[in-house]
Amino acid sequence: MARMRDSITALLAVLTALTQGAQTPVYKNANAPVESRVADLLSKMTIEEKTSQLVQGDLRNWLDENTFAFNQSGLEFNMEYRSGQFYVGVPIPWDKLSNGIKTGQDYIMNNTRLGIPAFAQTEGIHGFLIPNATIFNSPIALACSFNLDLVGKMAKAIAQESRALGVNQIFGPVADLARELRYGRVEETYGEDGYLAGEMAHAYVKGLQSLNVTAMVKHFVAFGTPEQGINTAPVHGGERELRTTYLPPFKRAIIDANAFSIMSAYHSYDGIPAVADKHTLTDILRGEWGYKYLVSSDAGGTDRLCGSFRMCGSNPIDSYAVVNYALPAGNDVEMGGGSYNFQKIPDMVADGKLSIDVVDEAVSRVLRAKFEAGMFETPFTGVAVKDQAKYIHTPEIVQLARQLDSESIVLLENHNNILPLKKNANIAVIGPMAHGFMNYGDYVPYLSQYRGVTPLDGIKAASKGTVTYAKGCERWSSDQSGFAEAIAAAESADVAVVVVGTWSRDQNELWAGLNATTGEHVDVHNLNLVGAMPHLVKAIIDTGKPTVVVFSSGKPITEPWISEAASALVQQFYPSEQGGNALADVLFGDVNPSGRLSVSFPHDVGTTPIYYDYLNSARSYPDPGAEYPNGTLVFGHSYVLSTPLPLYSFGYGLSYSTFSYANLALSKTTASASDTITVTVDVTNKSSRDGAEVVQLYVEDVVSSVVVPNKQLKGFAKVNIKAGATKKVSIELKVEDLGLWDLSMNYVVEPGAFTIIVGSSSDDARANTTLTVV
Repeated sequence: MARMRDSITALLAVLTALTQGAQTPVYKNANAPVESRVADLLSKMTIEEKTSQLVQGDLRNWLDENTFAFNQSGLEFNMEYRSGQFYVGVPIPWDKLSNGIKTGQDYIMNNTRLGIPAFAQTEGIHGFLIPNATIFNSPIALACSFNLDLVGKMAKAIAQESRALGVNQIFGPVADLARELRYGRVEETYGEDGYLAGEMAHAYVKGLQSLNVTAMVKHFVAFGTPEQGINTAPVHGGERELRTTYLPPFKRAIIDANAFSIMSAYHSYDGIPAVADKHTLTDILRGEWGYKYLVSSDAGGTDRLCGSFRMCGSNPIDSYAVVNYALPAGNDVEMGGGSYNFQKIPDMVADGKLSIDVVDEAVSRVLRAKFEAGMFETPFTGVAVKDQAKYIHTPEIVQLARQLDSESIVLLENHNNILPLKKNANIAVIGPMAHGFMNYGDYVPYLSQYRGVTPLDGIKAASKGTVTYAKGCERWSSDQSGFAEAIAAAESADVAVVVVGTWSRDQNELWAGLNATTGEHVDVHNLNLVGAMPHLVKAIIDTGKPTVVVFSSGKPITEPWISEAASALVQQFYPSEQGGNALADVLFGDVNPSGRLSVSFPHDVGTTPIYYDYLNSARSYPDPGAEYPNGTLVFGHSYVLSTPLPLYSFGYGLSYSTFSYANLALSKTTASASDTITVTVDVTNKSSRDGAEVVQLYVEDVVSSVVVPNKQLKGFAKVNIKAGATKKVSIELKVEDLGLWDLSMNYVVEPGAFTIIVGSSSDDARANTTLTVV
């Protein structure tokens, strides 16, 4: 009898579902296959509704960001013409933002014919771009942690904070590479290496999308190496370099992590604008990789086709030409900030100037992402105003920011083991980056610099001795009138901590034209400290007091004399809001430094590029010269008065512990391209202090049919090892990842010998062995 009742219940459930299905369009049926939902919805859409999905709107069309007044006509306009996505990255209170987003989504769901929810979009490469959300350290710093687990947790925290206010799409991660150090946006990248950047971006996408906040991976592709280091300038390179160097981190983030959207870039590569590059956007991305979701332009990026690139008339903008360059090439969505050329799509289709099939393909990609992300089932993800603080800037997330920051700090020099400092030491904290503002990287909300833990704050909180402070100089000035106070502070202390570096600005100040030395559209001709800062460092060192110099910066600084003259040198790339506490954790030894450089340091800007994975034949015969501070000249040839080798190489970083390597072994010494081998090595902590070592695995292709990088990172493991203990570290290596792009531009794994290297940096090999590929 019970079995019969169960059967009847099951039958009734099926009949109910069928009845509901008859009443509900397929596209609204959450149980229907995504492709069926896409096809059904697309078939119901007018050309105007399709076009509206391909143009970005803006929250400010219906919400005044200053008075918070509501604009009904602006809302109606936005949702008629620009309803697919709307930008919400404005610095307003949480409740105002959330209510504004909800107003937009509610209008779409209740007052438009088909009810297609929108992407509510903002920035978030190192924190949700809203006032008083958690600010993490910049990506260039995050990568120094070599801790994928923490980066994934950070991304999940960003998603938690974002969706609590109704934001369902973040413009991140950045998968560009820092291979041109003059470029202002180095701080936004995960460093110079494609493997590390790919793993970091992969962890970010997985973490963010685990809470159904969609990632938009940017900037596709090969954007970070502009001519002269100038933002948006052309990038020069060929097909093999594109495939060997620039595409792999994007493929890892986009395909392996299943990112739901991509942002195309501003630049041109080999003469083709990225926003209209059919080869990368369609042939490779869709044809070779099988990507099925959307690509959006960057803000104003489509107008550049007629303006900067001069490929069509620009006065006025030839919108038909823009659309015909970008849309068929595979750039599906037009972001705002320009002429809204895509709004001409209905006219172009009517005039026979654009195929409806091209439009349908682009719209399908947008809809597919929305269905896959569950947006039709949950158009608005925001929580009640009274509950927002339970999700945003929680103690747990703030602690995560501190941990990530401390694990990202790199100890570059520690002469005579001056660090860690004793907590009862009397400390003079000196320098313009030490206090008075937070030295964040770009992509933080307006006025963020006035919120957070400065180096002085952190040192004071941790110290049991006397802590004094003197600014010494302004960061933007050559005025040395504050030196006397700083020198007196140093002379009265046991040790001086001098914090200097570069600086960026928040999103409002950066674009208002305030001075900065890094950030978007802030590019430099050298990498030295500016103004009075290097002279301040020297003045404090010259007191004879132990001096710890901290570089607080968004890129490498080229002051090699400081490496020798300072008692210790610490690199803290742009910090989190807990930056001062994280720095104090390392300086006092509460945290054993485990950060490793995500980018190499040159001796001078003139010796760049300095990335470690240069092609074979580069830097083959270094014959360096030198120019010493006392005026002595030693002449060489490459270079006459400098060196092509790095001051600090990728992967470098000291610890308060020392580690030794032994017993390197491969699970197979002979393997085929389809195999995965396991590389093992015993790592011993030979010190009396617990510590973490970043074991790095590099591969050299001994003989190749084309010129390849001299070595490449192919794996790493960050392991905590107790004092005196030994751990067997295992790293998997896919043999298929050892391939190259051959003379015919086919990807092949060539038979032969590969040297497997493990070590603590790209130029510190501790053990090696040979893998033979058959």
